[in-house]
Amino acid sequence: MDLGPPDSADQIKQNARVIAETIRERDLSAKFDRLRKLPEDVVTQLRAAGIFRMNMPKIWGGREMNPMDQVEVIETLCWGDASVGWCSFIWCDSGIYSGYLDDAVARALYPDLDMAQSGWVYPAGKGEIVDGGYRLSGRFMFGSGCSHCDRLAAGFIVVKDGEPLLRDGRPQWRVALGKPEQFEILDTWYTMGLKGTGSTDYQADSVYIPQEHTFAFSDKAPRAGSIWKRPGHLLRKMGGVPLGVARDAIDRAIDVLQSKRDRLSGAPLRDSLVKQQAIALAESKLGAARAYVYESLMREWEKVEADEPLTDRERAAVMISRQQAFQTGREVAQMMFDLVGGDTVHADNRFERLVRDMNTACQHIVAQEKSLLSPGALLLGSVSPNPDTML
Repeated sequence: MDLGPPDSADQIKQNARVIAETIRERDLSAKFDRLRKLPEDVVTQLRAAGIFRMNMPKIWGGREMNPMDQVEVIETLCWGDASVGWCSFIWCDSGIYSGYLDDAVARALYPDLDMAQSGWVYPAGKGEIVDGGYRLSGRFMFGSGCSHCDRLAAGFIVVKDGEPLLRDGRPQWRVALGKPEQFEILDTWYTMGLKGTGSTDYQADSVYIPQEHTFAFSDKAPRAGSIWKRPGHLLRKMGGVPLGVARDAIDRAIDVLQSKRDRLSGAPLRDSLVKQQAIALAESKLGAARAYVYESLMREWEKVEADEPLTDRERAAVMISRQQAFQTGREVAQMMFDLVGGDTVHADNRFERLVRDMNTACQHIVAQEKSLLSPGALLLGSVSPNPDTML
């Protein structure tokens, strides 16, 4: 595999294209599903490609890539395989988390630019205050890619003598950063789709975490740089997942329709008016969703870089466009499944996998209709009933 040195955003994007094309040429997705995780050689390629350093600081030699470039990378990888792109958008959070730590601590915890980060950051555990840190206990869900990660995050509520500590009337939420060997990785990932992500549960039983290895998203990140400015720094790149899957579905459907004939008439399928209309409709849906994602991110990023406040409409657009991208991705995958015909029903058929993957991806909170509560509240000048979706 011909991967160039990841010393620029353009090269990392090109490397992502090479990896995606290789996965498609070798038809590796069925293998990923059977393994229920990604094989080590694919993870090694992603490291070499520079995918995990997209959010690493420039002062360390990282790239600090803007969100539009990151979305493009994830979109490309998901065009190759949804599980690869899904894990990658999580693994590259290492640079974001490190920005919430003191620089010396961050450099010690993340000594390499190409370290993969996994973990469930919402507060599923409890951290009992002890001298110098916390005793972390709890079970955490959806540890995507945790079998290959270098650091594992775990969200927790701060407790003292068994009672939650409050800040502004709410339990204090912090995130612990540990090594995967400090946790027990559970074999729980038996799912309909995104099988290759290995998004298993994991748990901690009174694991000691130093105070300096924890942070709160509510605190201002000590590291300077636009990436670490809120809102939305963790989720900006996530829209690339459905965009890439939808692109994959349309491209594969076109390949089928251009190469096959109607079984009864013998006419080329590409000459069918019904097929032509369906392909054009799918392209229009994907094109609109993609334009909304990139345009809203670009507007947000311009304001973030200029240290200008975002309008409520600009903040809302990023969240709405992401949710709509997921719904559109699912719709397009189903359209192409129906369009191609009966062969799609067989297990390991690419189209049935795309439908399974998108239906699974759409169970994420950012893809569901309830994630529209926060942007809706912003647009109406009301109080968000679901502030956690504004990460």
